[in-house]
Amino acid sequence: MEPATVKSPCIGVCALDELNLCTGCQRTGAEITLWGRMSDAQRREVLLLCEARARAQGLWFSPPIS
Repeated sequence: MEPATVKSPCIGVCALDELNLCTGCQRTGAEITLWGRMSDAQRREVLLLCEARARAQGLWFSPPIS
Protein backbone atom coordinates (compact mmCIF):
# COMPACT_ATOMS: atom_id res chain seq x y z
CA MET A 1 0.00 0.00 0.00
CA GLU A 2 1.40 3.37 -1.03
CA PRO A 3 1.41 6.13 1.62
CA ALA A 4 -1.01 9.02 1.18
CA THR A 5 0.24 12.13 -0.57
CA VAL A 6 1.40 14.85 1.81
CA LYS A 7 -1.38 17.42 1.95
CA SER A 8 -0.93 21.17 1.76
CA PRO A 9 -0.74 23.03 5.08
CA CYS A 10 -2.90 25.82 3.65
CA ILE A 11 -5.56 26.99 6.10
CA GLY A 12 -7.13 29.56 3.78
CA VAL A 13 -5.46 32.60 5.37
CA CYS A 14 -3.32 33.51 2.39
CA ALA A 15 -1.29 36.67 2.83
CA LEU A 16 2.46 37.09 2.46
CA ASP A 17 4.19 39.22 5.09
CA GLU A 18 7.28 41.40 4.70
CA LEU A 19 9.49 38.27 4.91
CA ASN A 20 7.56 36.62 2.04
CA LEU A 21 5.99 34.12 4.47
CA CYS A 22 2.34 33.21 4.37
CA THR A 23 0.74 34.32 7.63
CA GLY A 24 -1.51 31.26 7.55
CA CYS A 25 0.72 28.29 6.72
CA GLN A 26 4.21 29.76 7.15
CA ARG A 27 5.38 28.74 3.67
CA THR A 28 7.37 31.09 1.49
CA GLY A 29 5.91 32.34 -1.77
CA ALA A 30 8.25 30.01 -3.65
CA GLU A 31 7.25 27.01 -1.53
CA ILE A 32 3.57 27.73 -2.20
CA THR A 33 4.22 28.04 -5.94
CA LEU A 34 6.29 24.84 -6.14
CA TRP A 35 4.14 22.70 -3.80
CA GLY A 36 2.24 20.94 -6.59
CA ARG A 37 5.50 19.84 -8.25
CA MET A 38 7.30 18.74 -5.06
CA SER A 39 7.85 15.13 -4.09
CA ASP A 40 6.38 13.97 -0.79
CA ALA A 41 9.90 14.03 0.71
CA GLN A 42 10.30 17.67 -0.32
CA ARG A 43 6.86 18.49 1.08
CA ARG A 44 7.78 16.93 4.43
CA GLU A 45 10.93 19.09 4.50
CA VAL A 46 8.81 22.19 3.88
CA LEU A 47 6.40 21.17 6.65
CA LEU A 48 9.32 20.93 9.08
CA LEU A 49 10.41 24.43 8.04
CA CYS A 50 6.85 25.70 8.51
CA GLU A 51 6.77 24.27 12.03
CA ALA A 52 10.14 25.85 12.88
CA ARG A 53 8.99 29.22 11.54
CA ALA A 54 5.73 29.05 13.50
CA ARG A 55 7.57 28.08 16.70
CA ALA A 56 10.07 30.92 16.24
CA GLN A 57 7.16 33.38 16.02
CA GLY A 58 5.31 31.87 18.98
CA LEU A 59 2.52 30.63 16.71
CA TRP A 60 2.89 26.89 17.35
CA PHE A 61 0.49 25.47 19.88
CA SER A 62 0.69 21.91 21.14
CA PRO A 63 -2.19 20.37 23.06
CA PRO A 64 -1.40 19.72 26.73
CA ILE A 65 -0.30 16.20 27.54
CA SER A 66 -2.55 14.58 30.16
